[in-house]
Amino acid sequence: MVKKIRSEHVKDTNPKDAVGTGKVPFSTISAPVMAEVGLAMLEGGRKYGRHNYREAGVRASVYYDATFRHLTGWWEGEDIDPDSGLNHITKAIAGLTVLRDSMLYENWVDDRPPKVKAGWIQEHNKLAKKIIEKYPNAKEPYTELGQRGK
Repeated sequence: MVKKIRSEHVKDTNPKDAVGTGKVPFSTISAPVMAEVGLAMLEGGRKYGRHNYREAGVRASVYYDATFRHLTGWWEGEDIDPDSGLNHITKAIAGLTVLRDSMLYENWVDDRPPKVKAGWIQEHNKLAKKIIEKYPNAKEPYTELGQRGK
């Protein structure tokens, strides 16, 4: 018999099912994406030494800048990073992986600017809402979606 526990199907006859479903769910992570991130990390390891960031630590600004460059390249229509041949999104994820790892191991340099007051994004969201309400019938944006079929 199978019963549902925590939205998971668990076999009554297997006590490991109940124990295992309460642990970190690695099965929720996309394996193809992780394989791509592995390739990006392989590239970095070959260039700089595998896990060099754990030994040397990282500066937040360097990884913020690199991640932002990859996201911006992708956003502006360049899917593939010409240096690595990997997707810019993959490279951004790899950069954030290194930064987060260094944060967890407390060997990063926090060279972010002085903190702004809490809630600044929410304040900007309120202004955005006012603009949207002021112009309820927005013109269609010029996007790749609109360019298809031409």
